[in-house]
Amino acid sequence: MKLTSPAFAEGGRIPPQHTCDGADVSPALEWSAAPEATKSFALICEDPDAPAGDWVHWTVYDLPPTSTGLPEGVPSTDDVAGGGRQGRNDFRRIGYGGPCPPGGTHRYVFALYALDRMLRLRGGAAKKEVRAAIRGHVLAEGRLTGKYSRR
Repeated sequence: MKLTSPAFAEGGRIPPQHTCDGADVSPALEWSAAPEATKSFALICEDPDAPAGDWVHWTVYDLPPTSTGLPEGVPSTDDVAGGGRQGRNDFRRIGYGGPCPPGGTHRYVFALYALDRMLRLRGGAAKKEVRAAIRGHVLAEGRLTGKYSRR
């Protein structure tokens, strides 16, 4: 499964508008080549370079199997227009929280999972709840990594 963004290339710099130094809006994402048996998608974005370990920036789940992407600037609400739910990030907010590294260049890994079921979690679920719910149900995975440092 392939995951891309019109905002940045694999390994490229995430534009400031998608960070705490800009408008802090989620980047548009696009995916393709999902398995036919897909019943839903889940997305987790993390910073593995955060001082305290993996820092969750965004969790989205129960996206419809017919979806092929997310638009830029998904509103910070439990429900996603067109289907899906958003979880709580490590900023303790629902929805997307952009890169805001305390120093140095950090990587931001967007991981998309094609699942063989709907998760049916409440809005605002934590990453650990989403990870537990997808365990044993992942049909395919796509990853996109962007980088950001504050100047």
